[in-house]
Amino acid sequence: MAAAAAAAAAAAAVIGSASPHSRILQFSSSSRRRQLCISCTAVSPSPIPVSLAAGDRGVYNFAAGPATLPESVILKAQSELYNYRGSGMSIMEMSHRGKEFDAVIKKAESDLRRLLSISDDFAVLFLQGGATTQFAAVPLNLCKPDDPADYIITGSWSDKAYKEAQKFCKPNVVWSGKSEKYTKIPFFDEIRQNPDAKYLHICGNETIHGVEYKDYPEPKNKNSILIADMSSNFCSKPVDVSKFGLIYAGAQKNVGPSGVTIVIVRRDLIGDPQPITPVMLDYKIHADNASLYNTPPCFAVYICALVFEDLLDQGGLQAVEERNAKKAGILYEAIERSGGFYVCPVEKSVKSLMNVPFTLQNSDLEKKFIAEAAKEGMIQLKGHRSVGGVRASIYNAMPLAGVEKLVAFMKDFQARHP
Repeated sequence: MAAAAAAAAAAAAVIGSASPHSRILQFSSSSRRRQLCISCTAVSPSPIPVSLAAGDRGVYNFAAGPATLPESVILKAQSELYNYRGSGMSIMEMSHRGKEFDAVIKKAESDLRRLLSISDDFAVLFLQGGATTQFAAVPLNLCKPDDPADYIITGSWSDKAYKEAQKFCKPNVVWSGKSEKYTKIPFFDEIRQNPDAKYLHICGNETIHGVEYKDYPEPKNKNSILIADMSSNFCSKPVDVSKFGLIYAGAQKNVGPSGVTIVIVRRDLIGDPQPITPVMLDYKIHADNASLYNTPPCFAVYICALVFEDLLDQGGLQAVEERNAKKAGILYEAIERSGGFYVCPVEKSVKSLMNVPFTLQNSDLEKKFIAEAAKEGMIQLKGHRSVGGVRASIYNAMPLAGVEKLVAFMKDFQARHP
């Protein structure tokens, strides 16, 4: 905590160094001429409270994304924001082709490769456009217009990926959980795959419905590959990347702010996109240019680099998964022991460690629950607009104390509403 406090103090010193200044504005017209003298005084913010430096910003943010980030990362970025490591510039101001940012993006890739044991057989790309853009990029890069591809639909995001792919190839739904309101994942031997499918696409964790794969299916076609949208559980646990042909993820859940999308793709799969593929969706263009074909989301990549470093300092993804399992276990246990006052509809074997949706037995109390929780500093608990209810997103950076406070509130709220 001493390091965090020092970082906060350094940031406060930088912010507080601004000096007052004034401007004279002149206005003229055909009918009159006058001078306006406006005095502009720079406002220096109050020093950072001790409680903030200690990691207490007054709220626990349970948003599905953009989501909470590690305290140490926020304070580190704050201390480097004005003058990045003696460069005389902010990371937001410098050239993406300069030596400073070149070191940032290279370290981000190197640390991510360490975290996930990514071999040189795979390219690691830092792109823009969110995971939604990848719904089109995947078939454009890996299929011809008449090629079949298999999709398992376990929630809203895999359904959207399938619908977008219809524009660029011949996708086939091999299983859908829609009839059961997306509360389960199929047994893999139930999936009727197309033997000619170019790939099998899944969403590793459905942010809205709280359904997460604990293991991954294998394409039955020996020439096919497995592709996963891992936006909301990326870097939350170890993953054997070698089992996939391509993994993509929006960073704004576990590893950074919105603005950067990470793609991990096997190199032998790229280089033959459909002719209509926009240059910005061509994986080989980005791989050949080390994610610097155009100006990347520099600040977002920088934050990702800090997060990857932090995850390594925590002991890697095995240690991170253990902490995530502990947090989720406490919350699910509180729901299960509520006697039906709170209900999570997801099948127990596939309950997400990242997104915990639940409803109240008396739905009329849900708005009151969310409002009272917000007053207690637990925000963004409202369920997605498409399903309602309550949703607690407890990504890597959500501290155990935040989950414990939510559980204590849940018990108190139930006691007050018998």
